[in-house]
Amino acid sequence: MDQAKMDRLTRLLKRLNAGEHPAGLRREVQEFLAGVDPTDLSLAEQKLIEAGLAPEDLRHLCSVHMEMMEGQLDQMKSTLKPGHVIDTLVCEHEMILGFLNELEKTNHRIQKMNRYEGGKPEFATLRHVAEHLVGAEKHHQREEDVLFPEIERRGVFGPTHLMKREHEELRARKHELVELAKNVETMDFGSFKKRLDATAKAIVFTLRDHIFKENNILYPTALEVIPEEAMWEQMKTQCDKIGYCCFTPVREDK
Repeated sequence: MDQAKMDRLTRLLKRLNAGEHPAGLRREVQEFLAGVDPTDLSLAEQKLIEAGLAPEDLRHLCSVHMEMMEGQLDQMKSTLKPGHVIDTLVCEHEMILGFLNELEKTNHRIQKMNRYEGGKPEFATLRHVAEHLVGAEKHHQREEDVLFPEIERRGVFGPTHLMKREHEELRARKHELVELAKNVETMDFGSFKKRLDATAKAIVFTLRDHIFKENNILYPTALEVIPEEAMWEQMKTQCDKIGYCCFTPVREDK
């Protein structure tokens, strides 16, 4: 990305982060992003972070980019063989999104309750979902120990730094959800509901956004900057050593 585009990107980010979100600005951002491929955008984000921009200040930009990229995930998946590192990560994302849907519905039902009733299925569902979200750690470990380092060796740092930061934020939230699910019987139910509502909503919003950015920005960037099939095979071997989630789907060639 040339300096003129970098300067324009910086100006757009400043306006977004200042809370200026009129339709005209969103169209301007969309027009700008339409002329930038994922790799160029990733490199530009890296430069901005190196210049002192906080990674979280990129989130408004990512939200606009997300709106533009709906539908492109299926096209990327169609190019991947079952068992490819990225194919497995995307399939795991689909499972995690299902858990988030369950968490959202379960929290909504619990918020309508006036008192704790241990026999209600919502509390068993909450424990199940919380345990499986924490159980996604192997997914994040494969990204952080295998995929991200190889992307960074190719000179791309911005997206991986942002994703790692969000992983840390999400880890803390997910462990909090597990503790709430385990200790609801001993807590004041009003306090439990309040903490659950805040924690569940933070996880659902952040993790959905995180998954969309990985599926539509980070993973396409990885496929572009790592073109060698032999390297993906080496990475697959490393991923196999780390292991997979209890919910990782098994995909076979047709």
